[in-house]
Amino acid sequence: MAERPPIAWTAARFEGLSTDDLYDALQLRARVFILEQGPYLDLDGLDRHSLHLLGRLAAPWGALPAGEAVLYLRVVDPGLKYDEPSIGRVVAHAALRGTGLGRALVAEGLRHTDAAWPGQANRISAQAHLQRFYAEFGYAPVGEPYSEDTIPHIQMLRPAQR
Repeated sequence: MAERPPIAWTAARFEGLSTDDLYDALQLRARVFILEQGPYLDLDGLDRHSLHLLGRLAAPWGALPAGEAVLYLRVVDPGLKYDEPSIGRVVAHAALRGTGLGRALVAEGLRHTDAAWPGQANRISAQAHLQRFYAEFGYAPVGEPYSEDTIPHIQMLRPAQR
């Protein structure tokens, strides 16, 4: 596993994001979800009803400067996508893959989710090939795989944490 650079986290509701944070989050999402995985409508109307978690490099790392947005996820409020809160748009800059920071991102996201909605389960629409990754956090598959934006997905549920 590659070295893990230090990350500075920002967690905010949509209206609390700075213009720069919003721009950088959307740019990172577009870089991965649009350019790497293919076109689809990333801006789905749920961002305004979500908690956003953005990770920036706290120090330069390789060719990336300090302050570069490199990790992101959102937590959609319960009752909008699913009955439960839902982590999604989980993204890591390509240069950081294999460092373990994707796990750190999901762990940080779940920490915020459990604090905001204590005692509630969390449901996700995971890319099917990431089932084992999400299982490490207590998610279990629900139902059968399906195609979402031409990529195989599966719903997964993480029970409420006590």
